[in-house]
Amino acid sequence: MSDEKNNLSETKAEENFSEAKPSHGAPLPEEKPDTWLDVVKFVLITAAIVLPIRFFIAQPFLVSGPSMDPTFHDKDYLIVDEISYRFEAPKRGEVIVFKRPGESKYLIKRIVGLPKETIELLGENVMIKNAEHPEGFALNQSFVVNKKSESKTTIILDDGEYFVMGDNRPVSYDSRAWGGLPTKSIVGRPILRLYPFNKMTFWPGDHSE
Repeated sequence: MSDEKNNLSETKAEENFSEAKPSHGAPLPEEKPDTWLDVVKFVLITAAIVLPIRFFIAQPFLVSGPSMDPTFHDKDYLIVDEISYRFEAPKRGEVIVFKRPGESKYLIKRIVGLPKETIELLGENVMIKNAEHPEGFALNQSFVVNKKSESKTTIILDDGEYFVMGDNRPVSYDSRAWGGLPTKSIVGRPILRLYPFNKMTFWPGDHSE
C-alpha cells in the first residue's frame, strides 16, 4: 500500500564569484536591497510555477508495505505522473497509483485486466478473455516472484473498469477482494524512482504489453 509523503533532499553547490572593478568615470550604481514587495512577487511567481506541477502533473509518493515486492519495496520514493492518462488509456502491465472510492489511503498495484474483459483466477494462473482472444490467454507473470494464490473466481469488467493486483500476490489487497477499479480512481503511474539511489530509474516496474 502507498501513502503520500513529501520528502525534501538538499544539495550544496559551490558559488563562483568574479570581481568587477569600475573604470575611471561615473561610479557604478549601488544595488538596492530587496523590498518586501519583491519578496512577495518572488513567492507568488514560484507558487504559480510549482503548485500546478505538484497538484496536476506529478507528485511524490512513498511506498508502504510489501504488496509489490520485489518490484517496489517499503520506503521506495516515487514520482508519479498524473497527466499521461488524460491523453492515453492505461495498459496491461503498467503499475498505477490510485485511491479507491470512499478510502483515504493510496494504493499501488499492477494492471492485469482491461475494460470489458473477463478475468478467470485459477489458483496461481490468471486467464484473460476478450474480443481478440475469446478462448482466453494466460497472463504473463514471469516477473512475479511470489504468485502463490488460492483464488478461484471469474470477474467480468464493465466499461471503464480495470483489474489490478499486487506483484506479491499472497499479501496484496487488490481487485481479488473488491473487484474492478474505476478509471476515475486512478491517480497516475510512477515515472521515476528516486530512492533508493542505486535503483533510480524512469518508468520503474512497467511490463506493459
